[in-house]
Amino acid sequence: MSNNTSTAMETVKVLLQQFVTEVKTVGNQDRLIPAGYTPTWAERTWFSLFQGQNEAIVFGIISFIIHQAFYYGRYLPYCIFDRMPSMAKYKLQPDKHITDAQWWKCVNSLLASQIFVQLPMMMFFLPAAKMVGFDCAAPFPAWQRVVFQVCVFFIFEDFYHYWAHRLFHYGVFYKSIHKVHHEHTAPFGIAAEYAHPIETAVLGQGTIAGPLLFNFFIEQVHTTTMLIWIAARLCQTVEAHCGYDFPWSMSRWLPFWAGASHHDYHHMAFVDNFASTFRWWDSLFGTDRRYQAYEARRTGKVKAE
Repeated sequence: MSNNTSTAMETVKVLLQQFVTEVKTVGNQDRLIPAGYTPTWAERTWFSLFQGQNEAIVFGIISFIIHQAFYYGRYLPYCIFDRMPSMAKYKLQPDKHITDAQWWKCVNSLLASQIFVQLPMMMFFLPAAKMVGFDCAAPFPAWQRVVFQVCVFFIFEDFYHYWAHRLFHYGVFYKSIHKVHHEHTAPFGIAAEYAHPIETAVLGQGTIAGPLLFNFFIEQVHTTTMLIWIAARLCQTVEAHCGYDFPWSMSRWLPFWAGASHHDYHHMAFVDNFASTFRWWDSLFGTDRRYQAYEARRTGKVKAE
């Protein structure tokens, strides 16, 4: 065995031992609150959740609860709108309707994926985050720092999603994996995470890797910032799949925001518009030309009416 191979194996062994140690770590407020620092009510409440408990499991459960609350909570208004005839005029594909059977199939698949694919990923996130130096202690970061980092995470995830999503539209990747997500040619809010487990795991790395890489190469990220980022990302992806184009939609006043009209076309036509959040990658690489032509016709027809 060469020295390089031996060194690599030893490094992997050390990292695995460190990971196992982090997985077993029990919360201790004295370790997380600096001496002489008076924590806020929010900080005291946060750290009390981990006191004497396995930190990885507690953080995983909190992440899962936040995920479910924001994912289904963000969808709730659209679920109500689907049952209001007055809202039909804002539908991007008003001639297509989701049946009860399709809706329940989506929900059942989502719950299975969220419990058996996403929850395990959440359980192992904190140990990995601590290994790259995530900040878990008091004080919480300033809101300006949180906003800045979340914006950077959106940019990274969008870049990653564009290329991973584009890859999923090639040959076997589409037929064996991504085709599941395209069962709904007219998407509706909670269809955002309706996908093959492999796609869920692969695209999910864009949400996780951004904060990890940012922390490792640029500046420290707090674990609470990660939860805020997850909530923001969920709100964005549910909105992108909602199937509605409202006068108050973000894409109307934030020109580079993709929004529902951008992604709805992708589901309807099965092509182009691969980015998740912003329009610039599709514009730069020419994968939105057919959409631009379609959107010009659609909005022109609306104005004419």
